[in-house]
Amino acid sequence: MSLFSLEGKVALITGSTKGIGKAIAERMAEQGASVVISSRNQDACDEVAAVITARGHKALGIACNINHKDQLHQLVDKTKAALGKIDVLVCNAALNPFFGKSQDIPDEAFDKIMHANIGSVHRLCQLVIPGIAESGGGAVVIISSIGGLKGTDALGAYAISKAADMQIARNLAVEWGPKNVRVNCIAPGLVRTDFAKALWENPDIYAATVKNYPLRRIGEPDEIAGAAVFLASQAGSFTTGQTLVIDGGGTIAS
Repeated sequence: MSLFSLEGKVALITGSTKGIGKAIAERMAEQGASVVISSRNQDACDEVAAVITARGHKALGIACNINHKDQLHQLVDKTKAALGKIDVLVCNAALNPFFGKSQDIPDEAFDKIMHANIGSVHRLCQLVIPGIAESGGGAVVIISSIGGLKGTDALGAYAISKAADMQIARNLAVEWGPKNVRVNCIAPGLVRTDFAKALWENPDIYAATVKNYPLRRIGEPDEIAGAAVFLASQAGSFTTGQTLVIDGGGTIAS
């Protein structure tokens, strides 16, 4: 069996109807996992799940707004009811309603970022990890950002939330390692997604960004998905508590 095989595994991926989350779901399905597609819109979830199923893989759509704890509970319960277990949790869904200096961010936007980006990861891990441990182990992959590693004058609260992701991974890796549950982060640089469109569609921002990337380009969703498959599979079985930076070399050159 391939080191990267996810045959027989169930993977729950939040924010997986587009961008990085969708790419992760598609690639995990290709490796044999039954994937749960989740975002706020059920029709969007069903559409992506149908495409994956049409390719001969296993997928199920379950809508969930990560801002609501009761919906997180329902997401986990429905996944277990339909597929029996969860082996892999990918926390990808996040938001950033404010672009600008920390001094100017409204309280409402700050609280919303913290509640969604930190709170939902914490709550989902509380709900899912005990079951992963009971079934013999598995993996959690949290999609963070290089914003959590660097200072910023425009993404302050978002960057704080992404730094917190890295600490959540370290804490939970220590807590759950003895039960064979591995918890890691991926910290992408600028990737061509709708979420980051305001950055890569702006010619000035794009040019300034890629100028500092040794590869002289931004990333594509699949280039993050491959790392998620690695961390979820046997290939990553001795990797835990880490933050894997995938940024075209941006953080080492700027």
